[in-house]
Amino acid sequence: MNRIKKKLSYLYKSLINFLFTILYGKIILCKNPEKEKNILIEDVKDENLKGPDNTKYLIYKIKNCRVFNDFVENVAIISGNKVIDKISYQQVKGELKDANHNSVLYRGTPYLKKKINGRVLSLTQGASGHKNYFHWLYDILPKINICSKNYDLNEIDFFYISKLEKYQKSTLKILGYNNFRIIDSNKNRHIQADEVICSEHPWYKKGFILEEAKKIPEWIINWISESFINHGQQFSCSEKIFIDRSDSAFSHCQFINNNEIINFLEKEGFTSYKLGQLSFQEQIYLFNNAKIIIGAHGAAFANLAFCKKNTKILEIKPKKHPNFFQHISKIKKLDFNLIEAHEVKNKDESGDIFLNTADLKNFL
Repeated sequence: MNRIKKKLSYLYKSLINFLFTILYGKIILCKNPEKEKNILIEDVKDENLKGPDNTKYLIYKIKNCRVFNDFVENVAIISGNKVIDKISYQQVKGELKDANHNSVLYRGTPYLKKKINGRVLSLTQGASGHKNYFHWLYDILPKINICSKNYDLNEIDFFYISKLEKYQKSTLKILGYNNFRIIDSNKNRHIQADEVICSEHPWYKKGFILEEAKKIPEWIINWISESFINHGQQFSCSEKIFIDRSDSAFSHCQFINNNEIINFLEKEGFTSYKLGQLSFQEQIYLFNNAKIIIGAHGAAFANLAFCKKNTKILEIKPKKHPNFFQHISKIKKLDFNLIEAHEVKNKDESGDIFLNTADLKNFL
């Protein structure tokens, strides 16, 4: 029965793809975008903004442009019927590939197209760019900054991105971009606009995203700090903090013995915080005020950009999990420490890290 259901599902999807290919045309790869009459490619007009390979960012302006996304692994920037490399985005099993692997080349664009009158800044980039706190700060906001160097963002009519969370709205308001209209990239998977502006990814060029994060350019970390540090909202909080990830939507990097750790650290003068319960401005203040921060690897450590010099950091992560917050700590001149725990793979346990409190005692 399951085999029949899978076959019927496959046949249905194949039929849908075929019908949309007839409707919108077959997509091919754009091999030389600089030669396309509808595409203008410019270097970013700021000598200080360079990628991890020390080259200038490129900004694309495409007239009569389509953008298609599957909200997970693929974003296709399409001029005519050609998908453009460098600014399109495609991950295959977590690995970034070039546009030869974009799904539109073999599936077409199987969603109804929404016509947009005006200029659109395309910011969508697959699952990592929607709700993830780290990727919003270090991927999406830097894209806006890059494009702002060449274009007056007051002349942008829409941002193409998923529906915004409260903290995302807060960051845009601080940057002065709170009046922009949003085209929800989840509800509108396929759009066509009079003009689309977009940039290359600020630091993700190839391979796996957690490995590439070790190369985040220094300007991004400093820009995040400088843009937001003066907007922290003071509240009564401890200088010794433990980041409690137990309310995270993700099951990885979770302590099996979370309550034991919290109880131990409370006796050492620590206070635990679930950062999802704090506003963006409170998170800025919490990290800027802290003298020592302990927690499992997670998006909360994106806030290291707001720490004062020499703040003591202890990150705990599974041994095989890549580490890139050390890179941010080095740029911010923090006292970074790391415990690599053996990953626990017991399905009966609600987590993947067991941390012996004796290791914490040695650290303290």
